[in-house]
Amino acid sequence: MRHLLSLSLLAACLNAAVTAEQQKQFAVEEEKLTWVRNSASAMSWIPGLGDVSSLAKPVASKPTSDEFTALSSQGGRLTQGEALAKGLRLIRTSEVRPPRWMTESDTTTLSRLGVPFMDITDATELEQAPDALTTLAQPALPLRLQHQKKVLGITSTLNTQLMSTALERFTAFRTRYYKSDTGRQSSEWLFGQISNVAQGADGNRLKVSVDYFKHKWAQSSIILRIESKSKPVSDETVIISAHQDSVNLWLPWFGVAPGADDDGSGTVTILEALRGLLASEDFNPDIPVEFHWYSGEEAGLLGSQDVAKAYQKAGRLIVGMMQMDMTGFYPKNEKVGIITDFTDPQLTDLLRNLVTEYTRLQPSDMRCGYACSDHASWTKAGYRAVMPFEDDDLEANPNIHTPNDVVSTIRFDHCLEFAKIAVGFAMELSHR
Repeated sequence: MRHLLSLSLLAACLNAAVTAEQQKQFAVEEEKLTWVRNSASAMSWIPGLGDVSSLAKPVASKPTSDEFTALSSQGGRLTQGEALAKGLRLIRTSEVRPPRWMTESDTTTLSRLGVPFMDITDATELEQAPDALTTLAQPALPLRLQHQKKVLGITSTLNTQLMSTALERFTAFRTRYYKSDTGRQSSEWLFGQISNVAQGADGNRLKVSVDYFKHKWAQSSIILRIESKSKPVSDETVIISAHQDSVNLWLPWFGVAPGADDDGSGTVTILEALRGLLASEDFNPDIPVEFHWYSGEEAGLLGSQDVAKAYQKAGRLIVGMMQMDMTGFYPKNEKVGIITDFTDPQLTDLLRNLVTEYTRLQPSDMRCGYACSDHASWTKAGYRAVMPFEDDDLEANPNIHTPNDVVSTIRFDHCLEFAKIAVGFAMELSHR
């Protein structure tokens, strides 16, 4: 999860980054960040922070060719080739501002300041508006829930045992940072756990495959696909996902980052949903269902952009995609946050119905901001995407991105309700 830090932590970040007279205040309004300057700032390279007048006329930033030319955080315009030669990354912090070439240190500063961003260096294809015909060809969504008996039969078999034991081991890696060796090791361990769950499928009824999706960095994404052996092959797909990487904002490469909630909770939540589906005779989908565990979410949605780009290029038809990022923490009143920005309105309506019908909780609408999690990659690619959240307050959990994001803070009964949502999503969207 990539959202604003708590006010106290944000203040600490600012104090460390700039002098008192250089500090800035910012507010989020719809999809725009309105920056207010009190004085000249050493951080003026942050998009929008150095020139608030540019907000009045957002700059068109869609690339016209493969050679993406953009401003650099160091000043001046660079072509893609020039920027890559300098080791820079193309970073977007808002839909309404042009991206900029930045150093890795720049992006770390963005994270510490609580500024969500998308690293679009290797996915500039997704910057192009989706083709109108492709949008019209989106598979139809069910108009109402139709599989209550089967879904409730499966959700009654779900429990917290697998989630608890898996998360204990998953958080034992010092960090799951996407470039680190322990990030690679944790991905390999997770692949083994997913493969073990896949062995519980009825081989006469279902075809299940588990594969790595390789990236340029050490940690791979993981994709599990489920198809029926008795039904015609469909060219559509339903996707349920989480991200597997973790990060310590102050020492990204080496700092302790157990990531129990962000996003170990989502990782094991969809693992339990997968176990329940594969164990049930009632699950024989008309449309293939895929479970994705993404790498590199904390570094700008890198893994999900790679996957979404590949699916878009292949012309894959996606009925709907749902991201589970943080499902295990709530401070007071238990509920399910429903992300309403950078998501599909029709699929979001269906998500609210899933929560009401299949859990003991109530949905509560909220906003997440630009690039707050991997659903944003699929939205940008022109697909329907949604995301439920553990609370309706993005800053409910003060532990994320620190060594304190540990298993003892996780409420697995809460995760269980999200596993029920995942089962409902898979059943309702994969059956005609």
